[in-house]
Amino acid sequence: MTSRPQVLVVGAGVSGLTTAVRLAESGLRVRVRAEVEPGRSSSAAAGAIWDPVYADHPCVGRWAARSYTVFDELSRSGFPGVRVIEGVEACREPIRSPAWTETLPGYRDCRPEELPAGFASGWRYTAPIIDMPPYLAGLQDRLVTAGGELILGERLRSLGDAFAEAGLVVNCSGVGARELVPDPEVQPIRGQLVAVRNPGLGEFFAEYTEELGEMTYLLPQGDVLLLGGSAEKGAAEFRADARITEAIVGRCAAIFPAVRGAEILGERTGIRPWRPTVRVEHEDLGDRHIVHNYGHGGAGVSVSWGCADDVVAAVTPLIN
Repeated sequence: MTSRPQVLVVGAGVSGLTTAVRLAESGLRVRVRAEVEPGRSSSAAAGAIWDPVYADHPCVGRWAARSYTVFDELSRSGFPGVRVIEGVEACREPIRSPAWTETLPGYRDCRPEELPAGFASGWRYTAPIIDMPPYLAGLQDRLVTAGGELILGERLRSLGDAFAEAGLVVNCSGVGARELVPDPEVQPIRGQLVAVRNPGLGEFFAEYTEELGEMTYLLPQGDVLLLGGSAEKGAAEFRADARITEAIVGRCAAIFPAVRGAEILGERTGIRPWRPTVRVEHEDLGDRHIVHNYGHGGAGVSVSWGCADDVVAAVTPLIN
């Protein structure tokens, strides 16, 4: 891109790239600015099963449904990293499944004999599972194909600095919004998962929890099995903790003994941008405009396409 962009997107995680793709494919000149490449972002570390429960906003259901539809289409087209598979979500208490699960393809309650030891209720359904490194690379390629531009390496001190490049800024800065906006409601939550050589699991398993914490899940990615997870509120360092790795493997092996002894291929860590409510809104500064899209917590992938659609709807009337 040689001309001044019509829109500058701040952030190249899953929210930033997805939004930029939608804007560029709608015909706008789009530039994305980020400190690190998408493959080194927090999004690249996500386990990324479609599950909208860890975000709060009145539109979460609509955003998640739209994203499910797009992921299903991407899976059918062979887009990198996207698969839709069957699996089980289960709870150690006898509860009814959340209402949103009952609308999903393949949904049914589990029979008692289908549940792992220690679980009292559960339900089966089909959901997208995203292998984030190749998926983000695919989004980046799609952005470039649509004429978009990705600039890496320079850290913005404030969103005001972004107006030097474009009069319309889309803020997808994730946890960085705490300083850039600034927005003190944004809090970092460090997450960790473990990649092991897959001993043969073909379905996902997730333990149902209503809040981020010690989440136990197993997500098959072909020859690799991702084990999770953790949530350390206030922690913002990209570091792997050996104690957390040991605890994750232990919890997963207690449910599926085949995991015990599986070769550990590595750990992934990322920072979730938690906020009491997701912020997707237009901020009118007169001759300049910001459209915010951040604060998705642990559901950034799950609502990414729906949020991007709303950003496009907000941006389009602002383009002269």
